[in-house]
Amino acid sequence: MEKRVYYQEINITEELSARINELVSHYPADKKKSALIPVLHVVQDAHENWLSIPLMDKVAEILGITPIEVYEVVTFYTMFNQKPVGKYMFEFCRTSCCAILGGDDMMEYACQKLGVKEGETTPDGLFSVAGVECLGACGYGPMLQLGDYYHEKLTKEKIDALIEDCKQGKINLY
Repeated sequence: MEKRVYYQEINITEELSARINELVSHYPADKKKSALIPVLHVVQDAHENWLSIPLMDKVAEILGITPIEVYEVVTFYTMFNQKPVGKYMFEFCRTSCCAILGGDDMMEYACQKLGVKEGETTPDGLFSVAGVECLGACGYGPMLQLGDYYHEKLTKEKIDALIEDCKQGKINLY
């Protein structure tokens, strides 16, 4: 299998740097590593929703920790992306409650509808589909997260409408 290398411009703006410093200030000076997850969130948000290895290295430098400490977190949590993703990231819960309620079928349907496999992005860069661990909405499955919002009790018709609303720019992600 061919391994792709993606380039990402690192842009730690004054505004982003101030936000990072504000997050770090919530922890004791000798415990800057404690800010790692919130810092990764704001850095990822500021860099087209993904984290390249050089960007992770920069986060390690900012927090005064080793790069491997950042890699361990980024590779463990599905909320961090290690390659470019679409503007609209459909994150389907794939744990037991949602699976029993048809979550895998809904993810498969979305993939078919968008012409991608799980983990892929559409050629136009608009959509990505991913299976993630429990999103904590077990009573509302099957469900997916899109940006900061949950879409629950999914059906094929709801997925069709969601895709169409995204294409028309009607979806607010945050």
